[in-house]
Amino acid sequence: MQKKVLVLVYLILTTCLFSAVKQTVGVFVNDSASFKGYTLFSPAYWYETYLINNEGRKIRSWESDHIPGLGGVAYLSDDGYLYRSMYTGQHPVLNGGGATGGIQKFDWDGNMVWNFEYSGDKYLSHHDIEILPSGNVLMIAWEIKSNTEAILAGADISKLHGLSLYPDYVIEVEPVGADSGNIVWQWHAWDHLVQDYDSMVNNYGKVADHPERIDLNARNVFTSDFIHLNSVKYNKELDQIILTTPFYNEVWVIDHSTTTQEAKGHTGGRYGRGGDLLYRWGNPAYYDRGYSYDQKIFGGHDANWIEPGCPGEGNIIFFNNGSVQSGRPYSSLDEFKPPVDEEGNYIGKQPWGPTGLAWTYTAPIPGDFFVPYICGAQRLPNGNTLACKGPSGEFFEVTPEGDIVWRYIDPVTDSGPVWQGDSVYSNSVFKIRRYAPDYPAFAGRDMAPGKHVELYPDDSVPGVSELERDEEIQLTLSSYLLRNNVEISYELGLEGNASIKIYNAAGQVVRSLVDGPKTQGCYKVVWDGTDDRGHHLSSGVYFIRFETGKASLRERVVLVR
Repeated sequence: MQKKVLVLVYLILTTCLFSAVKQTVGVFVNDSASFKGYTLFSPAYWYETYLINNEGRKIRSWESDHIPGLGGVAYLSDDGYLYRSMYTGQHPVLNGGGATGGIQKFDWDGNMVWNFEYSGDKYLSHHDIEILPSGNVLMIAWEIKSNTEAILAGADISKLHGLSLYPDYVIEVEPVGADSGNIVWQWHAWDHLVQDYDSMVNNYGKVADHPERIDLNARNVFTSDFIHLNSVKYNKELDQIILTTPFYNEVWVIDHSTTTQEAKGHTGGRYGRGGDLLYRWGNPAYYDRGYSYDQKIFGGHDANWIEPGCPGEGNIIFFNNGSVQSGRPYSSLDEFKPPVDEEGNYIGKQPWGPTGLAWTYTAPIPGDFFVPYICGAQRLPNGNTLACKGPSGEFFEVTPEGDIVWRYIDPVTDSGPVWQGDSVYSNSVFKIRRYAPDYPAFAGRDMAPGKHVELYPDDSVPGVSELERDEEIQLTLSSYLLRNNVEISYELGLEGNASIKIYNAAGQVVRSLVDGPKTQGCYKVVWDGTDDRGHHLSSGVYFIRFETGKASLRERVVLVR
């Protein structure tokens, strides 16, 4: 009897202590004016992608062997497949922000059905992807142009400072088998340059006379990643692609109906312009048709056409990050109506309009809403707009009048979901999407909500709480900064199988330290920073994962050579 009383007191105390904890993650606002749907997000530094309802309860999740990385995204196709970026590890050269390296495709049940890497000595995929109606996928990638190639293309050597350049290009991939793909179409920015610096180069011309091309020398000084496309979206009706470049502070529209050969040139395709820009907006000074005060985009991300059936259908919406250097130290969600006719032709004289916005949201005190990198925006069917403040993992939904009706903070860090009340860190998410309840992917699926993503005391399993599960095992490191050896202490509360494995930042197992049955008790093992072949691993972040049949723990360690 005494034992039962003590257990009861313990559970009551645990519940009381938890109820006094200040909320740090999960749903903070869920107003009746929010659009009821399912939000998909993929934490940048974690292996799981989540689909939640407006209460923050998990509908479905998909586990990968790779993190998506800071430029990683996730989307659901209308037939119920999850497409997700994967970070394949540090590239020897192409290490700009948003690097990924491939795509994974999962069925609804979590089985990986396609694993396509796009990483080579001179190319690497990064940032966004787009699922096409055909089932093919658009990807953004960098390619390497040497310093000599840059000079031969007309780069201003006073701005180049000896750099190689990493221009962007877009590929369309047809999935083949479990891990292959055919590139069936591509467009390269490098094929559509203009410059007025070197008259001996065949792309020489007056920049203002060629708004359909990209001024190679537009920026005051080169960085290798000088364009930095961060999003790619497709319009089925127009057969057009929209791209966002925060370094040119513009959105660009190109023709997808071209062949790859036509996309290299300036004629052909549905619109007769080949791969030249059909439309651009945001910064006319970069094609010598405006001034700095005409600039509308400041480091923008995630430009996309508003979907049919949503207020503003056919308009373009994006996250306008803002820039201290440009004198706009605040962010906004911006919508504009492009000057396009029913045939998809962009009308009017350059610089292309419009001169104003159809809708915008800023905070009441503008500087209170300022996120200088990543982020995304989506118009919802009820007219509200969903936004992702990427670095802090904060999602919110705002009405046309500017009222916040839903707000959520990602509870998933680089060590997995945190307990409610814990401080949250490394919970960045590039961008998110919300899907309506009648989205075709959900037809016939079990959409019953489960637990929250964040952790709470939970007695849904008779006699076993989440706290008790966590207390069955313990994992302690002698140091979280590894220069030579790290001693790993671990404890099992019950007899059973135990596994301790080391993962690199790409989610690959590099060392197995423990794998087999263990009796209840305390143990120690030493890791010396080598892989399973005895080779010394390079400096970087690694994860130590301790698992039993009932529980798992993960710790992060930084290896310094």
